[in-house]
Amino acid sequence: MPDDVNGKRRYDSPRRRQQAAETRRAVVDAAQRLFERHGYAATTMDAIAAEAGVALKTAYLAFETKSGLLRGVWDLLLKGDDADAPVADRSWFLAVLAEPDPHRQLRLNARNSRVVKVRIATLLAVIRDAAPSDPDIAALWSLIESDFYDNQRSIVEVLHRKKALRRGLDVARATDILWTLNHPDLWLLLVGKRGWTPEQFEQWFGDTTCEQLLKPVASKPTGAKR
Repeated sequence: MPDDVNGKRRYDSPRRRQQAAETRRAVVDAAQRLFERHGYAATTMDAIAAEAGVALKTAYLAFETKSGLLRGVWDLLLKGDDADAPVADRSWFLAVLAEPDPHRQLRLNARNSRVVKVRIATLLAVIRDAAPSDPDIAALWSLIESDFYDNQRSIVEVLHRKKALRRGLDVARATDILWTLNHPDLWLLLVGKRGWTPEQFEQWFGDTTCEQLLKPVASKPTGAKR
């Protein structure tokens, strides 16, 4: 095995990397449970390390700070796996952009909204509630909102190029509408507070965005004669 520049022998192996990944995932899973159960402020790194069954030093080596750990939990839940690709490069998001039918595009977006928010909704509430009292979490919440806006704008820009937007709607206004209707706060109100099912939200969101953003579908003449 080659030495490093200081003459010290490096030790690396697939098994060692696998163990490190498993430890990191254990810390993330423990953090998610405690953040969602107790909130951000009341959850300590000591408690997370104990929940994960690792030393406190190990938890800090993996994430450095509690806010960094919260960001790590968020990133995993948003994407659904450990891959580095951002949402904009995910196959399920690209499928929306590639769909030729505007109504189908918005229905696919509604489906994605449901699937993702089922994973992230509880943690989203934790992040939103912690943001006013923690600058690092405030920056994370701001990043979540801006990234989310940019992704919704990408969908609207495709609709605009197809000339599918309602008359009088430009890209900026249409993006504002789509972003607002798909905002996490609305999910937390309707599903979290009012008891809607995720499927009901998906149906409503799809119906409403099609109605608000797209040109009305011309009704077919009946051809009936008296």
